[in-house]
Amino acid sequence: MNTAELISAQRTFFESGATRSIDFRMAQLKKFDQALRANEQLMLDAIYADLKKSRYDAFTSEISLIYREISFCMKHIRAWSRKQRVRTNLVNFPSRSYKLAEPYGVTYIAGAWNYPYQLTLLPLVDALAAGNTAIVKPSEVAPKTSAAMAEIINNIFPPEYCCIVEGGAEKAKELLEHRFDYIFFTGGTSIGKKVYEAAAKHLTPVTLELGGKNPAIVLPDCDIETSAKRLVWGKFMNAGQTCVAPDYILVHSSIEQQLLAEMKKILDQSFSKNDFGENFMAIVNEKHFDRITALVQKEKIFYGGVFDKKRLFISPTIVQHSTFDDAIMKEEIFGPILPVVSYVNLEEAVSKIKQFPKPLSLYVFGSSSAVKEKLFQELSFGGGSYNDTVMYFANDYLPLGGVGSSGIGSYHGVEGFRTFSHYKSIMEKATWLEFWFLKTPPYKEWKLKILRLLLEKL
Repeated sequence: MNTAELISAQRTFFESGATRSIDFRMAQLKKFDQALRANEQLMLDAIYADLKKSRYDAFTSEISLIYREISFCMKHIRAWSRKQRVRTNLVNFPSRSYKLAEPYGVTYIAGAWNYPYQLTLLPLVDALAAGNTAIVKPSEVAPKTSAAMAEIINNIFPPEYCCIVEGGAEKAKELLEHRFDYIFFTGGTSIGKKVYEAAAKHLTPVTLELGGKNPAIVLPDCDIETSAKRLVWGKFMNAGQTCVAPDYILVHSSIEQQLLAEMKKILDQSFSKNDFGENFMAIVNEKHFDRITALVQKEKIFYGGVFDKKRLFISPTIVQHSTFDDAIMKEEIFGPILPVVSYVNLEEAVSKIKQFPKPLSLYVFGSSSAVKEKLFQELSFGGGSYNDTVMYFANDYLPLGGVGSSGIGSYHGVEGFRTFSHYKSIMEKATWLEFWFLKTPPYKEWKLKILRLLLEKL
């Protein structure tokens, strides 16, 4: 069926009320989990073909998180779906009030290529847990994983409930011409703006998971060895193609050389300069390879600098003596290149960060609680960590989402359920008491005094 017919079929199925049953949702999530486990090798082969991503990395950073999201939703879905009682003010006495979650309806989920399974299927789990239907378009930049998801999902779910639609920019444009009840997009800011514009034509609510230049601020009182390990891991996992990875380091000049030396030691121990194999992955395509390598001033390379276009391989590379005027600091890198900028005055460094659009993540390394609190309060960002990178993403109880240019809305766990749910506000009024005399003419001064007390004071 064509796009219009597919959306119509999903709308009809949703309006039948079938997806509202908690038992139905639980059954579909269980079926989802079983299908993924049965086809795990298919998924692993596909992602290696697209990104040279090893079985180890694919499971730990993608597939395991989907399993965990399914399990977490199934554990909590009944509680999340119950009426949420809230207080009622005195002016509405006698009554009770609550919020009631309902699914939006037909949702459109657009995935990203850098974590093709996680960033496509994890929001799908949340959408189905909330009781929606879903049309999902994986990124065409990773075609093998897109085909694998289509094979799995389209074989277990009827299209009127959940369907994978493959295609490129033209297919995405076609989909966005239609009215959905909710749109969830993961990708770059420029495409996110187009999605937002298309959604506005139908007044469709959206979640936009975008990115940005995520700073890692390294204070002079940090634990240098631990900081170096966590910065190296967070930056170079997935060949730097991670939306929450640190994009650049701001390190105090007094410890810059020590930090660089420690990172070099860790990279020598854990990463190969010349091969990916099971330990490092490729850049997704030539376009991104050329964009990333063009940002690097070779004379500033401190470590790495192996660029092999034939294999789309870029070794973990650290660029020192970077400044905010360098090309590499003008855009999100989204690759295994780590610029290091030194600072002397923290206030001046913070002022520089504020000149960038608001990042998705912020990381601070140090031992001063006062400085940490000041930075977290003063800077605006989606989420972050103190003395760690990236791992906050794996906390079921923390939402992932940006602010400003780094995104709109959030998901993961209960926040994912809330994202794909509309909360109806309901008040149930008793019939045994009615303050009719205060509502109707003739209006008197004494009535106004009573109302002022009820409305303003009580």
